Amino acid sequence: MRTARLHGVADLRIADEPRPVPGPGESLVRVTAVGLCGSDLHWYAEGGIGSKRLDRPLVVGHEFAGVVEGGELDGRAVAVDPAVPCEHCPSCLRGYRNLCPTVGFAGEGERDGALREYLAWPTELLVPSPDGLTAADGAMLEPLGVAIHAIDLGHVHLGSRVAVVGCGPVGLLVLQVARLAGATNVVAVERLPHRREMARRLGADQVLSPEDSVEVDADVVFEVAGPDDAVALAVRAARPGGRVVLAGIPSDDTTSFPASPARRKGLTLAVARRMNDVYPRAVELVAKKLVDVTTIVTHEYPLADVAEAFRVADAREGGKVVVNADARD
Repeated sequence: MRTARLHGVADLRIADEPRPVPGPGESLVRVTAVGLCGSDLHWYAEGGIGSKRLDRPLVVGHEFAGVVEGGELDGRAVAVDPAVPCEHCPSCLRGYRNLCPTVGFAGEGERDGALREYLAWPTELLVPSPDGLTAADGAMLEPLGVAIHAIDLGHVHLGSRVAVVGCGPVGLLVLQVARLAGATNVVAVERLPHRREMARRLGADQVLSPEDSVEVDADVVFEVAGPDDAVALAVRAARPGGRVVLAGIPSDDTTSFPASPARRKGLTLAVARRMNDVYPRAVELVAKKLVDVTTIVTHEYPLADVAEAFRVADAREGGKVVVNADARD
């Protein structure tokens, strides 16, 4: 099977490797679509993410869909939960599986991700996709889950005023889910004009550039960009007593913010870590067409063109970039 491995910064190589053999409790998944996440771009552009560095050729990619071959789910189109928690540590037992300290995660550490034609994955982490979804739609269920988890942390109430700082794919999903959660006014802040237009089309009431000197005064602000200037903007945009959810990933593994305004406002800061058990909600929202995941995908490439896909994604030339890895193509 064809496999794309990251050997170093911007060094992706496609090679033929043996097809995996599922172990106990696993199923063989023919990968159909892989979304390129911001965290994948950190691996690609920086050779690591946070404190973790690339120490072997790694298959990245954790937003993915596929079709099961063999076993109880044979022939089923599935989205895949990329996190494999231990299920017995204090975090898992308290219901915080996303905070498991020994979690195995697709495209990180010793667990290769999805930029390949086949993989073996725990059957219990395969989520049947609703009828009518494309492979790219199925891959978008994971970032939608991240957005739902961020909204949960934000405690959005009916009538809330919400701001979203950073309108990449996850930010655009946060924008939509915030509206479903009861926000009556959603402000989008984004530096790229084409993403501001996407935010406007997906329902933002007000769309701003970071340079605009507008007082937002939001009840909840979602920072979905990563750099410190985005965090500082989120602090400025929150009302006194408001809440700021940090969902972006900084390049240098540090986050700082202006302490005085945050302290004077008495802000509550929450930090989002991937997602918890939210896939059922993500599936239902997409199945009932309450969230638009389809138009957020602006570029699709075959696995053979994975290097170009990463270049486009890293340049932020559109919205979500998807690699179609289907072995039948």
